[in-house]
Formats: sequence, C-alpha cells, structure tokens
Amino acid sequence: MERLILCGGGHVSLELAHIAQRLEFELVVVDDRAEFANTRRFPMASQVLCQPFLQALDSLGSRADDYYAILTRGHAFDKECLEHILRGRYAYVGMIGSRNKVAAVRQALEAEGISREILDGIYAPIGLKLGGQTPAEIAVSIAAQLVAERARLGPDAARPPEGPGVLCTIVEKHGSAPRGVGTWMLVRPDGSCVGTIGGGAVEYQARLDALSLWQAGVAGSQREYDLSHAAAELGMVCGGRVKVDFQLRKQ
Repeated sequence: MERLILCGGGHVSLELAHIAQRLEFELVVVDDRAEFANTRRFPMASQVLCQPFLQALDSLGSRADDYYAILTRGHAFDKECLEHILRGRYAYVGMIGSRNKVAAVRQALEAEGISREILDGIYAPIGLKLGGQTPAEIAVSIAAQLVAERARLGPDAARPPEGPGVLCTIVEKHGSAPRGVGTWMLVRPDGSCVGTIGGGAVEYQARLDALSLWQAGVAGSQREYDLSHAAAELGMVCGGRVKVDFQLRKQ
C-alpha cells in the first residue's frame, strides 16, 4: 500500500487526512509540535511522529511508492523537507505555497545541486486548480491530484500490505468492468479489506469467496465474475467480465 506522508499537521493536513483515509493510503503525519502531532488529532494515521522534520523523515526511509504532501508552517521547513525527500525515492511530491514562495525554494535547491529536471517533477503549488480557498477545499484539490497521479502510475506502483489473508488480483478484464488488470484487494482473515477490485456485487462475492478459500486453506484459485447481467438489469454503464486470481498468504 502506498504511504501518504504529510509533512506538517496543520488545518489542511487534518482535512486531507480524513479524505486520504477513504482513498486507502497508509497515512503518516510528521510535525515537531506536540499539539499538532498526536493520535488524538490524527486517529486515522498509522504513524504520527512528533519529531524534528529531518529526523522523522530519516527514520521513515524512502520507498518508490511514497507520496509526500509538504504542508508545513513555514518556508524554511518546506525547503528542509523537500530537499531531504528529493534525495530519496518517491512516487509523488507536492508542496503548498504561493508561486513566489515555490520559486524561491526551487531556486535555492537548484543552487544546492538539485537538478532542474528533478525540480520540474514537483507538484507546486500542490493540488489541482479548483479555485478552493478553505482548508477542506484545498484538501480536496490535493486529494484529486493524488488520485490522478496514482492512476497515471498504474497498479504496479502500489504494493499490497504485508500480513495474512487472501490476495485477490484481476488477471483478465473483458468489456467495461470498472477496474483493470493488476488491480488488487487483500481480504484479511477477519473479513476486512485493503484495496478494491471495483466495488459492488463482484467485490462482495470475491470477498466471500476469499474467506471461503482462507477457511479451507486452499493455496490458490481463479474465478470469473460476469457483470453484464446485473448491469443490464440495473441500467448501469459498467458491465463485462473479470477473472480474479486468489492467492493464500499465511503471513
């Protein structure tokens, strides 16, 4: 699962955290202020690090599927975080701020040896241009950009989380099924799910089938699901068929 690492625990970060939870990111919040970096404020986060930014980012390491939203309280902290992130691995980096502030940070980092090509890959100012001004509206614009970037990178950019369960992966798609080949869903032994293979009746049945395979201890299986009949009956746009591969994971 991709990590969304929020550098800064302010108002925009809080609004974005609520949305990111629904988008199934593994959420990490970093801030050096205890009143902004605590689990009471961010109960949806898998980690909340109340540490100096560089110390926290260093402890997290870097992964190719990491998404960073730099939303700190000041210009100096933004530059500090961005420079550290750009020297590691990541899928997405966005930074909040006015165009003048962003330009100043870019200029400073280029002077310190960060190439223009790398700097051109930063989403700054962060978010799609939706015209919003409130923290919630800005968070929506950032979340929309995260969704667009994740879709552009494709399913290979996201990794299923570790742990026991049945990994369900679409291996064939025919017609207008909502999700493509490579899309996955991990069904845990307690019935909870991470990821999605499209929602609706097919995902519900796949979850039941995965739990049956888990209980039976079956190592692997493939099943095909037909969406066409249900789509025709309900007047839905989505139809087609998908083949799902089930793989048992003990740990």
